[in-house]
Amino acid sequence: MRIKLFAATVILLTYIVLAYIARMIRFPLLGLSDTAWTLILVVLYLAYAFMPMYLTYQYIYFSDEGESFIFRYFTAGIVGGKKNSIEISKASFSGYRTKARFFGMIQIIDLYQKLPEGVAKYPPLYVSSLSREERSKMLKSLDSHAVRQ
Repeated sequence: MRIKLFAATVILLTYIVLAYIARMIRFPLLGLSDTAWTLILVVLYLAYAFMPMYLTYQYIYFSDEGESFIFRYFTAGIVGGKKNSIEISKASFSGYRTKARFFGMIQIIDLYQKLPEGVAKYPPLYVSSLSREERSKMLKSLDSHAVRQ
């Protein structure tokens, strides 16, 4: 995602240089003035830049090696979040629940662990940024150790 945002930044800056400094782009272009084109491109750029925050994209590292499930994650976007980690023993893993919001664009996994006091629910993991294969692999691993909630 950061590489795509970098490419969008380069495209926007190239447009600004060509339109305002070098004056290589002639206006009106497609019937719109330079101000209209600049506003359109800046709004599109900002929408693209803030989309990961709106869709709650998280970069996730998942490991099921050994006796525990390990999830390390942080929120993506312009304003990155703090790094978080969840480690759940496979013996005490109680299950998980999947949810989808915003027409399926936001995919969420809630994890549960059996404790002496009862069942603990961890903060949700937003797995929208994972590919379908990565998400499927993670869910198969979780399925092999617990029944879904």
